[in-house]
Amino acid sequence: MSDDSFIREVDEELRQDRMKGLWDRYGWVLISAAVLVVLVTAALRGWQYYSERQAAAAGDAFVKAIELSSDGKHDEAVAALQELEKDGHGAYPTLARLRVAGELEGEGKKAEALAAFDAIAGDSSVDEAFRSVAGLRAGLLAVDAEDYDKVKARLEPLAVAGGYYRHLAREGLGLAAWKAGANEEALKWFQAIADDADSSGGIRSRAAVMLDLLAGKGVKQSG
Repeated sequence: MSDDSFIREVDEELRQDRMKGLWDRYGWVLISAAVLVVLVTAALRGWQYYSERQAAAAGDAFVKAIELSSDGKHDEAVAALQELEKDGHGAYPTLARLRVAGELEGEGKKAEALAAFDAIAGDSSVDEAFRSVAGLRAGLLAVDAEDYDKVKARLEPLAVAGGYYRHLAREGLGLAAWKAGANEEALKWFQAIADDADSSGGIRSRAAVMLDLLAGKGVKQSG
């Protein structure tokens, strides 16, 4: 055997001894880590499956509640929605809250509906998109229940340029101003709808009607 061969064999044995020593000392760590990865992966997949099942069940419950409402069974619909508020999954509890408020409005219980929408709009735990919807619905209900200044405080933040609900908010503001006899304010809001290229046909047509009525009264923009 040459010296080189002998040295290589010695080196190989030393490496094997070192590897064995490392395994004896740290092998349990590697095994534990591998087991942990498997357990975490299984847990995540299990939770994903559970979440999907829960979301599907909540969706089915929401649809059934809407069907009850469509059949005129409003009390049963509200009871089902309130149950979904407590036990629903994902966004469905908030959707249920919004629908309950809508059911109250549909039954002519405007004050209760307004309070329900206000509660959602003021709930910091609710997603901002849902809070905006609730704020809009409350503001539109307030047109018939509150004076113009209060409606303005509610809807003006939603009426800003680029706001997703600006068209409906402006229409509500225009109607509230018209109702209060603040004709120049009404003109301003309806004109904002007419001047906005993104205004839909329906709301643009309604704004045009109101602008014609205001023009017939001789109302012009100041300045």
